[in-house]
Amino acid sequence: MPIIDEELSDLKEKILRMGLLVEAAIRDSIKSLVSRDSELAREVIRRDHQINALDVEIDEDCIRLIALRQPKAGDLRFITTAMKITTDLERMGDLAEDVCERAVELNEEPPLKPYIDIPRMAEIAQDMLTDALNAFMRKDTSIAYDVIGRDDEVDNLTVQIFNELLFFMIQDPKTVTRAVKITYIAKYLERIADHATNIAEMVVYTVEGRIIRHTEPPKHQGHES
Repeated sequence: MPIIDEELSDLKEKILRMGLLVEAAIRDSIKSLVSRDSELAREVIRRDHQINALDVEIDEDCIRLIALRQPKAGDLRFITTAMKITTDLERMGDLAEDVCERAVELNEEPPLKPYIDIPRMAEIAQDMLTDALNAFMRKDTSIAYDVIGRDDEVDNLTVQIFNELLFFMIQDPKTVTRAVKITYIAKYLERIADHATNIAEMVVYTVEGRIIRHTEPPKHQGHES
């Protein structure tokens, strides 16, 4: 196996490891909110340095590969895409940390209402991340297009949650502080889903050499819109 193939395999493994850490951060951040477990939230915040360290390490690996191996065509697209993916993953980790900070604050107050749509949003966003990473590892654009199509579901839930919380705030001004914090969490989850969509779009670029960000995704064979 050529040395660059081994190095690209190592790079792929580090990205997967970083993705798993981010998935765990998202999962535990919502668990800390729903179960009112502030210590778990603080643990997620403490773990964020692991995600940041991998972000720096992967960027350094990519720069070294470009400088020393002078990769061509598909390998170069893979490396440049890896650098962008880790940026999205790092930001998702920060957003999970933001969820935890709001969870700690909300856990100190009486519950406003049972959390139903927030966990649903988190589940969709986390599944989108998992599938986007799988698409990257497998170079499978059909999975990537499916991830892109699911972003609307998260956007719709964001609007639904905001409207519901707006009703609470209008009915009882004492709920405003808690309701606003919950809307922040919904927005964080929406942004996590956006970052997962970014990763999926970059998979299309890696495989097909075509940039579809800020454009209407073209129909793909085997992909249902």
